[in-house]
Amino acid sequence: MTKTAAIIGAGFGGLALGIRLQSAGIATTIVEARDKPGGRAYVWERDGHVFDAGPTVITDPDCLKKLWALTGADIAHDVDLVPVTPFYRLTWPDGTVFDYSNDDKALERQIAALNPADVEGYRKFLDYSAGVHREGYEKLGAVPFLDFASMLRAAPALARYQAWRSVLSIVSSYVKNDKLRQALSFHTLLVGGNPMTTSAIYALIHKLERDGGVWFAKGGTNALVRGMAAHFERLGGTIRLGDPVDEIITDGARATGLLTKSGWHAQFDAIASNGDVVHSYGLLRGHNRGAKMVRKLKRRRFSPSLFVVHFGVRGDYPDVRHHTILFGPRYEGLLGDIYKRGRLPDDPSLYLHHPSITDPAMAPDGHSTFYALAPVPHLGKLDVDWRVEGPRYRNRIIDVLEQRLMPGLRERIATCFHYAPSDFAADLGAHLGSAFSLEPLLTQSAYFRVHNRDDVIPNLYFVGAGTHPGAGIPGVVGSAEATAGLMIDDLKS
Repeated sequence: MTKTAAIIGAGFGGLALGIRLQSAGIATTIVEARDKPGGRAYVWERDGHVFDAGPTVITDPDCLKKLWALTGADIAHDVDLVPVTPFYRLTWPDGTVFDYSNDDKALERQIAALNPADVEGYRKFLDYSAGVHREGYEKLGAVPFLDFASMLRAAPALARYQAWRSVLSIVSSYVKNDKLRQALSFHTLLVGGNPMTTSAIYALIHKLERDGGVWFAKGGTNALVRGMAAHFERLGGTIRLGDPVDEIITDGARATGLLTKSGWHAQFDAIASNGDVVHSYGLLRGHNRGAKMVRKLKRRRFSPSLFVVHFGVRGDYPDVRHHTILFGPRYEGLLGDIYKRGRLPDDPSLYLHHPSITDPAMAPDGHSTFYALAPVPHLGKLDVDWRVEGPRYRNRIIDVLEQRLMPGLRERIATCFHYAPSDFAADLGAHLGSAFSLEPLLTQSAYFRVHNRDDVIPNLYFVGAGTHPGAGIPGVVGSAEATAGLMIDDLKS
């Protein structure tokens, strides 16, 4: 008889896992609480603008192409991926501009303009990044860490690359210019990590981008989500939308089925969750494993949240690139406010997304689409009423954009709304409103992260940012490969 599986959540991890299971002949149902797939990669359409909730930086397109190739299909049938150059335009308050790409000559020319001695240091950092990419991503990115022995086997490579050091510490050992140190370390923020504390293994992101490039799905990141959903359903999978899971049902030993808010109930041979890990364990109402793990996880360190301002403007800003990083006047001090002190910085660093410069269809004729994202403390560190603070902080971010990059912005805004930490908590069940789940510390990585298969309930699995290897599209797609391997072996044994 055909084996059956259920997946809670239709984010990138859930969809990637569903495609792998369905491709292996396992009848799979994805149950999604919201009205459309995507999870953190949700989408809004307002006043003719298409606003991606995020993420918007697509790296390692090969990890996505593999999902279609499992059955001999081609991702191009469903998704049009186009390259973005430069990867990011980096800017500072003093007017310095740095175009970050994999064009060696252009990159080294810009490095030399900041500090000629750092050109050789950058080359050495690139060699380091290639090494940790090979050991941390290629070899271990899709391997489940289910026991401590697996961690011990990885330890020599981690030690060789000084994984106990932070990304910023490693970068600083190679380059001396402060702006270059920021340019080569900020990437960890895109997966919820503090460059001052995140394991140096995450320096692999530089090599990942350099080799695979940075890409955009025409129509927006949610167009990639829609393509994944279409491929999953074409393989015979089922997606149930708008019906939050209320309980993972067990018989005392194994997970047996799901019960949703609507009263829908079904039995399955295996269950996986792509939801927030604290929320997911909270669904185990009839098994003491749930309450035990909720208590344990709440003692862990969670990544910060985000404050995102979505806005559409009349006219265009042709000099604003697709991805822009606006560093603030502080770097380490700002990170301390967000990760340690729980202060809302009035001098934020921002990531600005300008999708309509690559795909004009993301905005109505004569308009442009943007979002500006600021890392902020999660709800456990900053207890404010975002209904009050949100409009004020949105105005502050618009002020920064107008002063630094987009003159006349405020008078040209045609539509605008924001998304706050409280929305991450309410819409996504995110513990403390964290945007990236568990903080990517060495002590919360690999074996020390939520396991891809539960240690007590043998047919309960996890996929997504909270499990190995972590957040970011390549991370959650890698977690789907690791989890799928376990589920397929278990269900077919």
